[in-house]
Amino acid sequence: QAQLVESGGGLVQAGGSLRLTCLVLGRTFAMGWFRQTPGKEREFVATITWSGGNTVYADSVKGRFTISRDNVKKTLYLQMNSLKPEDTGVYYCAARRTVDLAITQREYADWGQGTQVTVSS
Repeated sequence: QAQLVESGGGLVQAGGSLRLTCLVLGRTFAMGWFRQTPGKEREFVATITWSGGNTVYADSVKGRFTISRDNVKKTLYLQMNSLKPEDTGVYYCAARRTVDLAITQREYADWGQGTQVTVSS
């Protein structure tokens, strides 16, 4: 079981950037980022393999967000550029116990507590 601790959220104007960080305590394989807004289900944002060689993004963030990881530092990142008000939400990092990428939350075993991102118009 892995423990995940997110940080880096905050308030930013539309068009701005933020970088989210997820510190990983324990062993993980593929990892991902999800987000949730009030009244909506948690939605997939991006996922990455253990090596970092393969990534998948939601269409809504493709070309604006970049997922990466540093396994030496045991850290997962989400660089978010050209932010829009609709990117507002609580962002969660998640870890799988297999090497395969996945885009549904039920395929992830371990979750962080979330970090709030608010994009003002």
